[in-house]
Amino acid sequence: MLDPRSLAERRDEIAESCRSRGVEADVDRAVALYAEVTNRQTELNEANRRRNEHQKAGKRKLEAEEREAHTAEGRALKEAVARIESELDAARARFDDALLALPNFIHPDVPVGGEEDFAELRRVGEPTAFGFEAVDHLEIGRRNDLLDFEAGARVAGNKFYYLKNGAVLLELALQRYALDILLEDGFTPYVTPDLARPEIVDGIGYNPRGEETQIYSIANADLCLVGTAEITLGGLYADQILDEQQLPLKLAGISHCFRTEAGSAGRESKGLYRVHQFTKVEMFAITRPEDSEAMHEHLLSLEEKIFQGLELPYRVVDIASGDLGAPAYRKFDIEAWMPGRGEGGSYGEVSSASNCTDYQARRLKTRFRRQGSKKNELVHMLNGTAIANSRGILALLENHQRDDGSVGIPKALQPYVGREVIGGAGS
Repeated sequence: MLDPRSLAERRDEIAESCRSRGVEADVDRAVALYAEVTNRQTELNEANRRRNEHQKAGKRKLEAEEREAHTAEGRALKEAVARIESELDAARARFDDALLALPNFIHPDVPVGGEEDFAELRRVGEPTAFGFEAVDHLEIGRRNDLLDFEAGARVAGNKFYYLKNGAVLLELALQRYALDILLEDGFTPYVTPDLARPEIVDGIGYNPRGEETQIYSIANADLCLVGTAEITLGGLYADQILDEQQLPLKLAGISHCFRTEAGSAGRESKGLYRVHQFTKVEMFAITRPEDSEAMHEHLLSLEEKIFQGLELPYRVVDIASGDLGAPAYRKFDIEAWMPGRGEGGSYGEVSSASNCTDYQARRLKTRFRRQGSKKNELVHMLNGTAIANSRGILALLENHQRDDGSVGIPKALQPYVGREVIGGAGS
């Protein structure tokens, strides 16, 4: 969330962030509600001061008549404090709702516009060309007995699936391949819980409840299934004060990810591209404020290293303002070429890296103390996808398919898969 103290001073900047993101939020109401909270707090402080003075005065010896009047005044002061506390709680609740509706600020270089207004920064590799009629990953999976969406639908519902045979090898290989790259870079590995409390989900910037949520909630429990290990990795340091020497923290989290994907449909979302459950290796970084932009570029470079090793053509895009999530100050996506996507192939998102500055840290109360200082400051938090296995497998199957029906394994992945090819006549 934003700094409440900055609302009035940066009102126009916040309003512009909302406008360019296409977010309907009443900034002026939030400013007014914060003023109401501060006024109520001042009123409460004064009421408590008067009550404390009254209690001190009651310690001296009083005549019976004075004692009765003193008791009546004390009762009135107590009631006044209780009334103001109730009004303050109500004002804070209204303000919190208004504040949570305000997204983060936007990096000045972020392109303004909607989903299609991203800026393409670069392309690496050319779209895969085949000397035969290429097919999509669903057909490759059918021919080689790699995927079973029908059984997934019977057991768990639409958009759930089983991985089989060589696809299982790819699932496990991708995790270790990405993890080894991150370990070499100094990341600390974690296998995180697949569940988190709503306050942690909310602190990271996801809506854990309501019609618009992408989060599954657990019945009869105050828990949610996580949509990404970003939630559980960020939650590690909730309400913590770190030493400057500990920063930057670089964490690699392996988790299952669960998403309702409400309203998601269409040909380009078919198969493994948009599913309710998948495994992901997530990068999460905690830095000093002055270091977060450099870390953002570093996370992107690691993502590119991973996809170059997988020999996949891709492009890097700077996401437009209207397509940014509320916590993101800036977001880069890697889109891999997917031959079976749309008519004749197109690029599809496989990875993203976001700088969320102090937006998440403020809600989670994650701070650090500089060497030689007694003041606590908010950290900056960043996240990036090392590999989302479902889309990684999709891109590998489609780009490395062969005319005999098999799928070649990139050299960097072969030690993890244990073979050079999967599927085909010999599968």
